[in-house]
Amino acid sequence: MSLQAPEFFAELSLPFTDSTVVGNTYYATPVAGAPLRLRIGFTGTIYADTYGGLRLAVVHADRGEIDAVALSFVDHGTFHRRDEAQRTPRSSDKYGTFNKYRRPGQPPWEGAVTTGLRDAIEQYTSVWFPGAWKASAPSRAAGRTAHTVPSPPPARSGGRAR
Repeated sequence: MSLQAPEFFAELSLPFTDSTVVGNTYYATPVAGAPLRLRIGFTGTIYADTYGGLRLAVVHADRGEIDAVALSFVDHGTFHRRDEAQRTPRSSDKYGTFNKYRRPGQPPWEGAVTTGLRDAIEQYTSVWFPGAWKASAPSRAAGRTAHTVPSPPPARSGGRAR
């Protein structure tokens, strides 16, 4: 089954006009004529066909990958609402992840709120591709999930309260 990656990356509303999705990976040339490219793919978990975030890589046309960062869905609140609504415990292997299986007619990443991920991608790419977002940024109001997500509650430690 497909991850419906083109739809997922469209949901992120990334502003790069020179971009494409091949398989489950997004490729872009944020600055026309520059040798640096952006590659974004899904990061797997220890469970087959289960994904826990995105891996962004800056790739030089001649030298290959020069930098990369992993953005977890948990850290960016992507599935916080879904997991809270379904009462998925934070200790569960399903918390903050999705797998390739889905309900009929729904994407496998159903319930994702991509605002936090998009903000993190913007922050990371602004270092490597200065001005690329300002040059072609679409309106955030156009996206389905362009709303503020409350931060997840802090994880409790095993220590005693004082």
